[in-house]
Amino acid sequence: MSLLSVRDLSVKFAMRDQTVTALRNISFDVARGERLGIVGESGAGKSITGFALMNLLSRPGYIAGGKILFEDRDITGLEDEAMRDIRGNHMAMIFQDPMVTLNPVLTIGQQMLETLYAHRKLSKAEATQIAILKLREVYIPSPEERLDQYPHELSGGMRQRIIIAMALLLDPKLIIADEPTTALDVTIQADIMELLLELCHSNKVGLILITHDLGVVSQMTERTLVMYAGRIIEAGPTREIINDPQHPYTQGLINALPQQTPPGHRLKQIPGNMPSLTAIPPGCPFAPRCSFAVDHCRTTLPELVSYGSVEVACHEVNRLHNAPAKEKSA
Repeated sequence: MSLLSVRDLSVKFAMRDQTVTALRNISFDVARGERLGIVGESGAGKSITGFALMNLLSRPGYIAGGKILFEDRDITGLEDEAMRDIRGNHMAMIFQDPMVTLNPVLTIGQQMLETLYAHRKLSKAEATQIAILKLREVYIPSPEERLDQYPHELSGGMRQRIIIAMALLLDPKLIIADEPTTALDVTIQADIMELLLELCHSNKVGLILITHDLGVVSQMTERTLVMYAGRIIEAGPTREIINDPQHPYTQGLINALPQQTPPGHRLKQIPGNMPSLTAIPPGCPFAPRCSFAVDHCRTTLPELVSYGSVEVACHEVNRLHNAPAKEKSA
């Protein structure tokens, strides 16, 4: 039994003059202790997926179809009180910016203890000990002193470690990390990712890592979903996707990495932009940006089908796979 099983999940936003689809029938599983990466450009649907899993979509967004099964229990339509029991106790989320997540007028201790009191019947001394223990787990120095500090008194890296400690307070089985290092410098990013990896190993926690950084995904995850315009367009073992991508969009993302370009040359980029939710083209959404697109691609939406060890949604995958390396990198 999978820890998390998502089936045909669709999310829509009811706008003033139309309803737009942000997620289109996505399906995937996360096993216990597994690390799954979700990658794609801004607007691909990565963060919406995380918010939908936690039932944190705010109006006008709503889940329009499909199921989210957590430990074989359908949590898609749970009432707020029942969902609050799932959040924290079983699933936790780490957001992009810790200064948005943390309350600036409450101390770190007040915020951590408030979380514990909401889910556990504990004395103040017991809750404080748990908070100190979790701060130690994420290598916060002098954790007793940090409890009395406010978020603005701490560095960005320290604040993100505290967010991770708060996510671990109730020993969840799954953590969803949405671009957890976006606001941090490169050296701190590496430390935070190494910490997350260590915690997943030591606590046997499942991880969904949402990011645009394929380099991070290659180091952190076992399986990867590549998303484009609200759909999964490639899925499989991370090593296979990084080393031998099948979808032209995935190939474009990898070719755009700085290390793929010799020094002194212009960086490669995918031409065009992600389509707006209000103007998704017919057929394959990537067709307007794809050098392999043919007429069929522009009229018929490709289904996600097995191709070797991965799943890929591309009509021309056979031709793309057999294309010369020079053509693939174009």
